[in-house]
Amino acid sequence: MEESNRQKKISGVLQKDLALVLQELLRNSGQAGIIVSVSKVTVTVDLSLAKVYTSVFPADKATRIVKELNELKPKIKHQIALLTKHQLRKMPDLTFYNDDSLEYIDQIEKAVKGDENPIKDPNLLEKRKKR
Repeated sequence: MEESNRQKKISGVLQKDLALVLQELLRNSGQAGIIVSVSKVTVTVDLSLAKVYTSVFPADKATRIVKELNELKPKIKHQIALLTKHQLRKMPDLTFYNDDSLEYIDQIEKAVKGDENPIKDPNLLEKRKKR
């Protein structure tokens, strides 16, 4: 089902504000050398839940960072609610996910170039099966 204009508008507002809050959070926690970007936000029809897809660089820290973000949900939700109080009546609950699409695209490019062969390298095949 396609998103309504209201869902798209709220997703855009949340994505912009989440990017600011997450950068500030990383800066204040002393997490040097880690970049977190908000690649996509989807909001349910009733506007009660928001799925936040984040890209983390370096990718090997993504699982840990996403876990920490989910643990800090109440604090992040409060900061976003303060930023969006004039735009949103009700702040949706946030759930953070790792968006590994860039990593997947990189693997496909390497396979196409011939750098990696998923058929000959069983580790690559196993990684794809786990998805």
